[in-house]
Amino acid sequence: MTSWQSLHEGWTLTAVRGADVPEAVASARIPATVPGCVHTDLLAAGLIPDPYLDEHELTLNWIGRTDWCYETVFRWDGGAGDARDGGAGDARDGVDADRVELMCAGLDTVATVTLNDVEIGRTANMHRSYRFDVGGLLRAGDNVLRVRFDSAYRHAEAEQRRLGDRPNAYPTPFNFIRKMACNFGWDWGPELVTAGIWQEIGLRTWRTARLAEVRPLVTVVDAEGRVSVRVAVELAGDGAAADGATPAAPLTLRAGVAGQVAETTLAAGQREAELSLTVADPELWWPRGYGEQPRYPLTVTLHAGDRELDAWQRKVGFRSVRLETTPDEHGSAFTVVVNDLPIFARGVNWIPDDCFPHRVTRQRYARRLGQACEANVNFLRVWGGGRYESEDFYDLADELGLLVGQDFLFACAAYPEEEPLAGEIRAEAAEQVVRLASHPSLVLWFGNNENIWGWHDWGWQAELAGRSWGAGYYFELLPGIVADLDPARPYWPGSPWSGRPEIHPNDPAHGSTHIWTVWNQLDYLHYRDYLPRFVAEFGWQGPASYATLRRAISDPRGLAEDSPAMAHRQKAGDGRLKLARGLAAHLPAPRDFDDWHYLTQLNQARAISVGVEHLRSYRPICMGSVVWQLNDCWPVTSWAAVDGDGRRKPLWYALRRAYADRLLTIQPRQGGLALVAVNDGGTPWTGRVDVRRLTLAGEPRGKASVELSVPPYSEFTWPLPAEVAAADDPRAELLVADPGGDGERAFWFFAPDRDLRYPPAEYDATLEPSQEGVVRVRVTARTILRDLLLAPDRLDPAAEVDEALVTLLPGESTTFTVRSTAPLDPAALTTRPVLRCVNDMLPQP
Repeated sequence: MTSWQSLHEGWTLTAVRGADVPEAVASARIPATVPGCVHTDLLAAGLIPDPYLDEHELTLNWIGRTDWCYETVFRWDGGAGDARDGGAGDARDGVDADRVELMCAGLDTVATVTLNDVEIGRTANMHRSYRFDVGGLLRAGDNVLRVRFDSAYRHAEAEQRRLGDRPNAYPTPFNFIRKMACNFGWDWGPELVTAGIWQEIGLRTWRTARLAEVRPLVTVVDAEGRVSVRVAVELAGDGAAADGATPAAPLTLRAGVAGQVAETTLAAGQREAELSLTVADPELWWPRGYGEQPRYPLTVTLHAGDRELDAWQRKVGFRSVRLETTPDEHGSAFTVVVNDLPIFARGVNWIPDDCFPHRVTRQRYARRLGQACEANVNFLRVWGGGRYESEDFYDLADELGLLVGQDFLFACAAYPEEEPLAGEIRAEAAEQVVRLASHPSLVLWFGNNENIWGWHDWGWQAELAGRSWGAGYYFELLPGIVADLDPARPYWPGSPWSGRPEIHPNDPAHGSTHIWTVWNQLDYLHYRDYLPRFVAEFGWQGPASYATLRRAISDPRGLAEDSPAMAHRQKAGDGRLKLARGLAAHLPAPRDFDDWHYLTQLNQARAISVGVEHLRSYRPICMGSVVWQLNDCWPVTSWAAVDGDGRRKPLWYALRRAYADRLLTIQPRQGGLALVAVNDGGTPWTGRVDVRRLTLAGEPRGKASVELSVPPYSEFTWPLPAEVAAADDPRAELLVADPGGDGERAFWFFAPDRDLRYPPAEYDATLEPSQEGVVRVRVTARTILRDLLLAPDRLDPAAEVDEALVTLLPGESTTFTVRSTAPLDPAALTTRPVLRCVNDMLPQP
């Protein structure tokens, strides 16, 4: 049986060479954590400040331009360790093993590995694992293992000089190295170029042969639900005995799932085999909201006679998936179809949750993906400038029923197709496709992020002058790898991509599209100008939560919209001006930082609500709304719904409403207004909806009603009659559509807030008795209260509230439930800036 000896202890870190290395670092042997990275080791040793705080990022560029060496001394006693990879054998089985391999699951990035002063390998790819045969170098007792990391900057710059420059969106040459691109800085992330042993490392011992690759291919084969499970297996080792002379017992492979077992005996020298099983009537795996997520353990074992050599186990889900792209009268569809049911992707984009990904634990993934589910999200797109996400991420997505579209790791740049980069990409892609093949949550591979669009529209063709830019990867290499290794899972060459070269790659009527013109140039109401098939990116910025900014900026004077500290947390080009432009179209000018913070967060939530509701209202023409972005990696002003400290911004609450199974929305249609009811649930939506036209004081001006009967997974559109659709005084009226408690009500205001004649905000706020750690704040409106927000993190950074941006009409009440770790001042909890609404700040007529 294979055995494993972890090598995670006893590491030290030293600076080898580099400019501007502080003396305290240059002369130090620093305790190192593995898995980890240089930045976090230096931080733990007190040798650098936290790069996420204040403007420390700007003083730490030297780390990425320095060479580093990790070193440990470990004892070797001939193979003792822990049995792993699903095996239950005694670790002592490895004592007389034929092979001992150093397994490196992730080295970041340009590494030279030596054991007992003998070089055993070099690496240049963060996104691959490596194995080195070290059986002949190990010695009984102490052994010295070193991993030297050369500067990723210097490596990338050398390749850039050798191959000729290629255009990219940022000044750093991230497209010349296989490393997490966003480490080099992005329009939401800091420039923190890491190095280190970022995933597990250890010694694996085995005898005769081992499982090198196990690749399950699961397909639902007929209407009765029969499932075919084909398991492709590759072996390492030749099956010979330890002395290489006497043939060992024949090798046998066994696979079992859902009570079915298959077995095959391999011929001498055979290293590949396929086992097939048929499961008669299993429970199918469904996306969340469409059914349950049952999974079945799939086990593969390798035997030599009656001796088990190796074992592999994963949980698999039985489901079919395809991508519907048939042309129609609206263009070309782009619909993910699971178990023959078209799914509207209520989605968000996912970026690395930390610049130092080893810090993202399973618990942190669970919290973040839980926040996605609580916001009624069913689809995550893993963006191509980060990483192929971890087993924890995908296991949780499987468990939660979240669909995932995974980008291959190319983003916003032209990528050379010359060697050795092409070979690295080939090996990386094959490894990752195989690694993720067992996960039912993974439903789509994207070839890249925005690179085909960039080649078409961003002036690349003239700059490239005929040099390669990645087309061979997206249209030949990657689809070939997916077709060969994972043919049941769809591949799409890029996001965006229209499906055909003669059509603009970002044509909304065809394939997947990104909508960035609105944020960059227009008011957010222009989202309604688009009738796309699937939007894989669109977004609007807002700052991080108050407590997050308060933690990140030590000087209280830094909490100002125009301060250097806030400017440092605005990475987007002209981001501050775009935020100001967005506010000016709808809201009055902020009087202070508290106003600015509230209004920009509010405007972000409103912008995305407008976009999502518009897109969902055109179901089934549009079948995907994937918001940029769910999460952040540090405290920043960005497009995220959950900030870098894990706090839910107002956008998160808006997404929860806009992505609800049952959505009621008022939309412009053909010169008038229409009520649209979208039902993404599995049961019919029936009942009466009353639409009232009211003054801002709550006085009735018109009313109309409609009986809903909306089948599952469909929408209903009802043009509003004139008595409610047109206002007598647009500055003093609104519409309210009320489904009678079956779903959230919808509002329509006939003019932007800056033009509305709001009454001064008047309300009563009282605290209701509750259990320890919970405070309930009941607010009763005496006037209209527009987008009422309670921000308890201003009083206790750990405090959370259950709701946000609530609009109340005169006489209505709502109760906010606040969970806190510390007592909260009642007076502060019920007054500005903790409790506030839009019309508490507008100039009164």
